[in-house]
Amino acid sequence: MSVSYLTPGIYIQEIPSGNPPIEAVGTSIPALLGVAPLATARVNEAIPIDSWSQFQKYYIFGEDKFAAAVASGASPTVGTTPLAQAVWGFFANGGSRCYVLNVGSNGSLQGSGGARRQGIDLVEELDEVSMVCTPGFNDARSYDALVSFCDRTNRMAICDSPENVPNSDLLKEVAVPPRAGTPPAGTPPAGTPPVGTPPAGGPREAIGLRAKAAETGNAAYYYPWLKCVNAVNPSSSDLVSSPPCGHIAGIYARVDASRGVFKAPANEVVNGALDVVYRVTDPEQGGLNQSGVNVIRLFGDDGLRVWGARTLAGTGAPWWRYINVRRTFTMIERSIKRGTLWAVFEPNDQLLWSRVRVSVGMFLKRMYKSGALMGRSPEEAYFVKCDEETNPPEVIEAGQLVIVIGLAVVKPAEFVIFRIGHLSAGAEKGEAGNG
Repeated sequence: MSVSYLTPGIYIQEIPSGNPPIEAVGTSIPALLGVAPLATARVNEAIPIDSWSQFQKYYIFGEDKFAAAVASGASPTVGTTPLAQAVWGFFANGGSRCYVLNVGSNGSLQGSGGARRQGIDLVEELDEVSMVCTPGFNDARSYDALVSFCDRTNRMAICDSPENVPNSDLLKEVAVPPRAGTPPAGTPPAGTPPVGTPPAGGPREAIGLRAKAAETGNAAYYYPWLKCVNAVNPSSSDLVSSPPCGHIAGIYARVDASRGVFKAPANEVVNGALDVVYRVTDPEQGGLNQSGVNVIRLFGDDGLRVWGARTLAGTGAPWWRYINVRRTFTMIERSIKRGTLWAVFEPNDQLLWSRVRVSVGMFLKRMYKSGALMGRSPEEAYFVKCDEETNPPEVIEAGQLVIVIGLAVVKPAEFVIFRIGHLSAGAEKGEAGNG
């Protein structure tokens, strides 16, 4: 503020003390899209949900009947759906906030393409959403809509396998749409035989069941479904099959809060589930793991655990193989983007370059100290370069400011190998292992 010094006295001016610090953005809020138990409730609206009772209010009892139902202890008049099971699993595993989008009984994941966003396109408006789940939608078109959207918007797609998998080898191949008919996404055509059933004209190559590869690493795939209590009617003695995506999203949120986004969301207990619909063996998982299929397994006294941490990046992008690496990069990218908005339209000179280097460097140093980056020193863990080399005259003339950043994000110990050999009594150390 400009001040005229005319009258003798004391004048105080407040000056900026430095660049605003870059804060890490949230990584724990998913959007769950599907068909609600009350299929007509809030169709094509993205509603923030902070508890299971709030979901009951909107999508099970109805907003106008919820208070009376709670007071009287009335039972719901609707049945459960994959969406309801997924939301319940999210909160059971440590999630605290999500967005729910009811597409309705005849709805589609894909947007309308018109002026008003619908379906999965609505999620693009929600900046705080970092994960997207589509419980109950596990056909080829739905996978394509989900993975393509998350690739484009840099969010993590959590994909479910189909509930019924006749042969786990089908999970190693990418799903393709049926050759006959064009049903809406997530809805198989009427009379379609079970996946893998040969046509009347004779056998043909088996149709795959896995979601397509995501070269950006923004997709993870989980198998099998879970056996859970009926979320809508928990007094029922019958267990229901639940897609794992909601439980997995809750585990992501739980690990983010307890350890950090850089910790792989694997070797974690799955709460709110009693069993899996199919128990995978070690030999079966070996092939599935190499195909990017993360398996949920039952380990005796250790219970149900997530036993995989890979993305669907495929062989073309091995640097995005692990979920925690992809999510850590996304968090850092979003944090830097939001935390350096002050630099836009500033004079593009050495002073600005220095301020950006310091601001980004301080943020990455905090990431290093938290354990997200690997190295014996900060210099080994990251670098930030913004100088005359990255910003020559032609770049400045184009109105651009270029900053180059390198990161060494920690990777999970997926295979822990102990090499054990015979040791003769009295032998020197190192003899048994030849040094």
